[in-house]
Amino acid sequence: MWEASSTARVIPPARPRKLAKVPFVELADGRLQGVVSSGSDIGRVYVSSVAARSYAFACSTNNNRPCGGARGSFCKHIGALITEAVLQYGAERVARYLRIEPVDAAAGAPAITSAMTATRPAQADATAAAAVFSRFLRHLGYLELSATTAPLPEMQWFPPTRAVA
Repeated sequence: MWEASSTARVIPPARPRKLAKVPFVELADGRLQGVVSSGSDIGRVYVSSVAARSYAFACSTNNNRPCGGARGSFCKHIGALITEAVLQYGAERVARYLRIEPVDAAAGAPAITSAMTATRPAQADATAAAAVFSRFLRHLGYLELSATTAPLPEMQWFPPTRAVA
């Protein structure tokens, strides 16, 4: 039973994806959010998000400079984020999470993007960018750990499954 173990179930991706362009994508905190690599500068990444239901969007660099392309409409970073989310989670799950009317799953990311842009979403504040980027950096830290079965100190907050005498 996975509820009683110290590991969480990992849902396999809907389709394999390349991590070079969008290394981090998640459906969390009522948003589709993630980190998108810059196409022009290898040292720059963008933190992009789209809110569920309102489709308010935000895109800024890792040092909180606003994206020049996200002025009144989705920028290319948000488009890449949606595309990778569909690869990771599947079109139906992304559409359901974002509260989009039923979307043809075969149409994928373009159908989801069209449904959201048809509502003329507003640009949101980028207050979530710091939390998203922090989670991304934490995930990168786990990749640097060597394989072991020893417990990780930062994961010790999980409650024990039985009382200790």
